[in-house]
Order: sequence, then structure tokens, then C-alpha cells
Amino acid sequence: MAEASSLVGKLETEVEIKASAGKFHHMFVERPHHVSKATPSKIQGCDLHEGDWGKVGSIVIWNYVIGKIEAVEPEKNLITFKVIEGDLMKEYTSFVITIQVTPKHKGSGSVVHWHFEYEKINEEVAHPENLLQFAAEMSKEIDEHLLTEE
Repeated sequence: MAEASSLVGKLETEVEIKASAGKFHHMFVERPHHVSKATPSKIQGCDLHEGDWGKVGSIVIWNYVIGKIEAVEPEKNLITFKVIEGDLMKEYTSFVITIQVTPKHKGSGSVVHWHFEYEKINEEVAHPENLLQFAAEMSKEIDEHLLTEE
């Protein structure tokens, strides 16, 4: 039992941004194809493979990962993607990414909360700290993009 549990992990981080929670959430739900415009050094493209943007069950292709929208909660500015194909699946048997954006309690701006739940294929696979750093950097680039749109 201990062996299996050591393969399962959770990582999370929070990133403060200046944009509103709704705008950031909207970028991932309704306009994920614009993420590549906001973060060209990180995401080269995003295509809708099946379904409709922002709808549960839709399949979205992110650069090298194909993810299925598992949950959308607009009132919480939350979206969850389950990775179903791509490079990550070479090292993980499951990988779920949840992004939730909340307004700051004091002042303007928001906090982006990234949450990864995953299971590694074996002990040699590293925990995805680099991917978490990638997500944090991407959040900052999207924030800058959203602020220039205003």
C-alpha cells in the first residue's frame, strides 16, 4: 500500500495578479485559444478538438497536452482539466489540473490558485515542480496580456 501511495501526489501554488478574477477565469473557459497570444513562449497553440469552449466534456488540445474539461464553476472562477493525451501521460497515469481565481480581500487584483493532482507511473518520475513553476510564470504573462487589453 505504501508503494502505491508514494506515486500519488498533489502540488499547488498561488500567484497574485492585477487582473480581475473573472477576466482571468474567462481566458481559460471562453478564450483558451487566446492563451497562446498571451504566453507565446509557453503555449504555442490551443485548439478545440471536440465540444464547445468552456463546456464540461469538451476536449481541448494545449500545445503538447490534450485535456478534457472536467468541471466549470463560473461562480467560483474555477475550471478543472483532466489530461488525457500528450507528453505528460508518458510519465503519469493520471494528471488533473484545477485553476481557481479569487479576488483579493483587500485592494484590487486576484489570486490564481493552481492545483495539480497526479499519479506517477513509477518512482523514477519526478514530481512536477517544474510544471508548477511554468504555470506560475504563465499566470503572470496572462495577467500582463489582460491588463493591456483594457
